[in-house]
Amino acid sequence: MATLPAPTDSSARVMRGLSEGPAVDKGEQRRELGVFLRSRRERIQPDEVGFAPGGRRRTPGLRREEVALLAGVGVTWYTWLEQGRDINVSAQVLEAVANTLRLDRQERNHLFTLAGLQFGPARGECAVLPASLQKTLDAVSPYPALVLNARYDILAFNEAYCRVVLDLREIPVEERNMLWVTFVSNEWRCNFVESESMKLHMVAGFRAAMADHVGEPAWQDLVARLLAGSKLFAELWERYEVAAPSTRIKVLENAKAGVLRIEPVNLWLSQLGQIRATVYTAADEATEAKLQALVSAT
Repeated sequence: MATLPAPTDSSARVMRGLSEGPAVDKGEQRRELGVFLRSRRERIQPDEVGFAPGGRRRTPGLRREEVALLAGVGVTWYTWLEQGRDINVSAQVLEAVANTLRLDRQERNHLFTLAGLQFGPARGECAVLPASLQKTLDAVSPYPALVLNARYDILAFNEAYCRVVLDLREIPVEERNMLWVTFVSNEWRCNFVESESMKLHMVAGFRAAMADHVGEPAWQDLVARLLAGSKLFAELWERYEVAAPSTRIKVLENAKAGVLRIEPVNLWLSQLGQIRATVYTAADEATEAKLQALVSAT
């Protein structure tokens, strides 16, 4: 079975990750910014923004000079921005670029983060997970629940999650990463219907979160191992989509209970930084009854 190498003391690793601020590689972050801008530029067709579609184009989508014209910025400045050069970037000018590239809110957040600018409220940090958090997860049973950080490391979970979705107790602590068990490990106990779209959204959420951690060894190592271990992850990673965690209803096939329709509720633990508790509630009465039966079974 493939393994995800990590320090043997996982709890210490988690606490260090929460207490230490991100040591972002600014050069790598600027290069990532350039890749993101180019990917968004290439998806817009010239005729969509009033340019004639004719003429020979070496790349799909808009040219750099066309983006600069529409955004009201200098061609040289925008070219340097996309090349990842160390230049001054203001929120106002970046907003103009975002409007030109038709970025949604999540993509704007990603853009501003890569540019080193604040978009929305500042995130807090905390050194450890409070002991009361596990009590909270247990209290929401029979709903499956778990706690994830921005890197999709699984920090805590309840009994209901083990019975309904995946028995995380059987998975070594160093492999408890949602991306790893989804794309590389074979430990899933039940299958999500429409899993391809779910996996695409998961990778897009991870891509968005990584903007705050570009150049950090732990993040780079995880990406490298996922790319090496999963062709599907590599394919989805190259799409360069970004997204917020999904709240749409998910359908899964449980080996004992059959079809379950569950709706995730993401509870952001602001005092802990980039950490969220996800509770999977029943989307209908039939699922409610099945969850009760699964969790109460001895």
